[in-house]
Amino acid sequence: MKTWKRLLQTTCVAALVGATAMPVTVSAAKAPAVKAPEKIPVILDADMVDLFDDGVAMVMLATSPKVDLKGITIVIGNSWAEDGTASAIRHLEGLGRTDIPVMVGVNRPTRPGRMENIMEERKNFGYGHETYMGSCSYPEPVSWEESYRTRYKSEPTIGPKAEDPSDYIIRTIKDNPHKVTIVAIGTGGNLAKALEKDPSIAPLAKEIVYMAGAFLHAGNTTPTAEFNVWLDPEAAKKVYRAEWPKQTFFPLDVCENEPITYKDFKNLEKRIKNPVFKDMWERHYMTDLFRKNKDHKNFIWDVLAAGYVLDPSIITDEVFMPIDVNDTYSISYGQTVAFPGTPPPGTQKAHIVQKIDRKKVMKMLTNAFDKL
Repeated sequence: MKTWKRLLQTTCVAALVGATAMPVTVSAAKAPAVKAPEKIPVILDADMVDLFDDGVAMVMLATSPKVDLKGITIVIGNSWAEDGTASAIRHLEGLGRTDIPVMVGVNRPTRPGRMENIMEERKNFGYGHETYMGSCSYPEPVSWEESYRTRYKSEPTIGPKAEDPSDYIIRTIKDNPHKVTIVAIGTGGNLAKALEKDPSIAPLAKEIVYMAGAFLHAGNTTPTAEFNVWLDPEAAKKVYRAEWPKQTFFPLDVCENEPITYKDFKNLEKRIKNPVFKDMWERHYMTDLFRKNKDHKNFIWDVLAAGYVLDPSIITDEVFMPIDVNDTYSISYGQTVAFPGTPPPGTQKAHIVQKIDRKKVMKMLTNAFDKL
């Protein structure tokens, strides 16, 4: 009897061990694969220039593994749309990202006759601490192709897409509801035009991020207005009053407190290897200023907006307030206003960045320049 019991116990233990061991093997074989993070769909709306600052912002977005840069829509601002288109195409060629579409957009401010009367306006309304006027300071190019050939001494390998940026913005947002982030680092004409055609796109976006405005800070083009808003206040007002789920501004409040130094300049310069970008660097106004004066400091404006998309934790201080734009043709034309009290009807709240983590931004910059 004892022998039979010992045999039964041994058999039961063996069966139990086998039963517990087998599922471990089966479970390991069925372990689910780790899903890669979904990329952020981005539309870049820019008044493009070579490298700093729009060009570098574009490079950061186009080379980031976190971002799916859907397209680049060009608007007047720093440059005429023809020049901006040529610049965007040259950057994409240099990066080997000619798959990203470029579209030529709005090339005049909303106010009729503004470009023709801009110097008279400047005389009557006065200047801020910057005399810079971007596209207002030189004649409009004949075409983007002529601009490209004149500047880069070669023939472009691609051209812009034959679609109006406003239609592209509408279509891309509707095809990707609640997913698209718009990085708006130029004047607001393309976005205002899209909203005029279809106001329903605003709540269908995920977020809009601007380099624009001067809310709790002085302006630059005039004592009250920042350049991107000053050039087309009517468009800016339409865009800022739209019902976006989230609006985040990198205004002069933060941009004029975070310059790069000569040390930063040299650190970035040594990383450029591609002849396309070496040529841009040598011709850049900032390069000349730093080489003549090691105490020079340069703001990097649009870079901060792109950096935020890659890593929102760069923001260390912000305020959340209703905002608006003065579009009355007067001495404070283009002023952006934040309301600590009751705002006018129709305004929306926005995140207004005041401080950023400089170390994180500089690390992003060095990472981007390592790809040039």
